[in-house]
Amino acid sequence: MARTDPVSAARGDASRVLSVDAMGGDNGPATVVAGLARFLNKAPDTAILLHGRASELAPLLARYKLTDRVTLRDAPDVVTMDDKPSQVVRRGKQTSMWSAIEAVRNGEAGVVVSCGNTGGLMAMSMLRLRKIDGVNRPAIACLWPSRNPQGFNVMLDAGADIRADQDDLLTYALMGSSYARNAFDLDQPRVGLLNVGTEEHKGRAELKVAHEMIAAAAGPGGFDYAGFIEGGDLPGDRCDVIVTDGFTGNVALKTGEGIANLISDTLRASLRRTPLSMLGALMAKGALARLKRKVDPRRVNGGVFLGLSKIVIKSHGSADETGVAAALKLAHRLADQGFSEKLAARLTAALPHTDEKESAS
Repeated sequence: MARTDPVSAARGDASRVLSVDAMGGDNGPATVVAGLARFLNKAPDTAILLHGRASELAPLLARYKLTDRVTLRDAPDVVTMDDKPSQVVRRGKQTSMWSAIEAVRNGEAGVVVSCGNTGGLMAMSMLRLRKIDGVNRPAIACLWPSRNPQGFNVMLDAGADIRADQDDLLTYALMGSSYARNAFDLDQPRVGLLNVGTEEHKGRAELKVAHEMIAAAAGPGGFDYAGFIEGGDLPGDRCDVIVTDGFTGNVALKTGEGIANLISDTLRASLRRTPLSMLGALMAKGALARLKRKVDPRRVNGGVFLGLSKIVIKSHGSADETGVAAALKLAHRLADQGFSEKLAARLTAALPHTDEKESAS
């Protein structure tokens, strides 16, 4: 029988409680609690379960006056960034990450948020939170700043698994379109398949097969298929969802973040070079602030693990308090919409069940 935490009992619906792993990020628990405080200033009624070393977290909660607003769960161990997924699964039961996932498994919360080791988080989540029937490989969906009216494109997989065959890519298209529908209120998301060119004869064999499969699934899946797209379309407006394998997606994501930081640093240095450039920067202050906000990777912090029975959100390990708050905001939105149930229902209707696959083989 599922346990009911006092926080969820006070707020009513446990599916809207956020279970937060406070440890494991590059900047430590102080940054997580600072981001939590920033988030709760705008969403004060959100129920939070915070997992980690109580000796470190209790003073931080007191500093931000969150002691009475957050339920603290003591977890003595931490999954470090150097831990291998196999080690995490075998020896991680006393960690804050395991505790955060277990709260969702037990029905005490609806969403897991962690800044910790990506491989460890995925391995633990797959072990403790079952995959949706029909999903072979879960994927990480991230938000990419774009020219679209909603301001972002969804890209998956961003690094959950370096492999993906044609069946996986079809599943990613279905999951990504469902995510875009709920994240951006798009009735008919447009899906593109990332390739080395837009011509149909280009690309690996599995991409060509996936191209045909996704096109055939577009109507029943409730999305439009834009066909093959190239790297230059990632921030463009040709599609709302970009489908690719985890190796390519992770390289693209880290490259994009690096370029955004390079542009920001170079522009800042250039505008401080001479008195005249500083005057120009002052006159263009409003435009520069809008540009900074547009390309700031902290605004889109939070990769969603799609394909699991519950919502798991991976915050960037180096996220500052602004990034942590953004990940919590995304978790709150998806929990409030009942996204995990909507995704499971859509995939159950669109994908063959496991027993059907076995009987057909």
